[in-house]
Amino acid sequence: MRALRFERFGGPEVLSVTEVADPVAGDGLAVVAVKAGSVNPSDVKNIAGAMEDTVLPRVPGRDFAGVVLAGPDEWLGAEVWGTGGDLGFTLDGSHAERLALPVGALARKPETLDFAEAATVGVNFVVGWLGAIETAVLTAGETVAVFGVSGGVGTAVAQIARAVGARPVLGVDRHAPADGTAAAEIIDEFVPIDADTDVAAEIRRITGGRGADVVYDAVGGVTTPSAVASLAHRGRLVVISAVGTSTVEIDLTDFYHREARMLGADSRKLDATASAERLRRITPLFARGEFTPLPIERTFDLGHGPDAYDAVSQRKVRGRVVIQP
Repeated sequence: MRALRFERFGGPEVLSVTEVADPVAGDGLAVVAVKAGSVNPSDVKNIAGAMEDTVLPRVPGRDFAGVVLAGPDEWLGAEVWGTGGDLGFTLDGSHAERLALPVGALARKPETLDFAEAATVGVNFVVGWLGAIETAVLTAGETVAVFGVSGGVGTAVAQIARAVGARPVLGVDRHAPADGTAAAEIIDEFVPIDADTDVAAEIRRITGGRGADVVYDAVGGVTTPSAVASLAHRGRLVVISAVGTSTVEIDLTDFYHREARMLGADSRKLDATASAERLRRITPLFARGEFTPLPIERTFDLGHGPDAYDAVSQRKVRGRVVIQP
């Protein structure tokens, strides 16, 4: 089969389209014919050597949607979707014609989504769910501020927040979500990150001086001081990444007086099987139309896979980039 592969770390130029052996459905494994796989920023960081534990040589790609070719009889021909913190790092990933997975990692794709749409969901909604629901335990009636709301994870978190009844949902980013996107339709207020705006003060103004019960910081690093300052008394801050810097200064006296909590959520800790468990939980929400997939801006065939990585690494697109073998 054909696959994107890298044998050393670097930019998109380290990727090559290569003929490799077809994966085999061995004991406890299934083989999926990949119909689509999105390119996430973490995939770009992976080939650059900026992620932990990657074993070379490797086929990258965390998110996928496809059809089961081999495995247990009850799965043959099933349309599936998935993601995993192991795919593309310690196991060969989805940017290939075929993908081998543990049978437990199979999750049936919602019929409401085509393969390309389904391939945009994995990382964004799994880490969104992990952080908002499992880590921060966001509940109905709570105020949530989503830093990075215009990005993939932020858009997913906005939808999750609405689904559980959080109100209001505040969006924070350098640029407002594009018109017609789920995030643009959901958020009650938008707070820009710019030189003229005190983000925390604006969030406190909108919330009547309280601050946000939950701040989901999908950016991290450069935004962390503002995110901490935006918390209400006993508020919970979820951090999933660190952009620009991995160290920050916060006012600890203010932090403990407000009895605030800072919580980390790492989707890399969820392998393909654990991620499938989360996808099964959100499948009904996609089936009912309560969740919508992320907008796709560009689609590449596998032969132009390095160009897909270049588009993401150079930030040439704002929507999702999908590779279709």
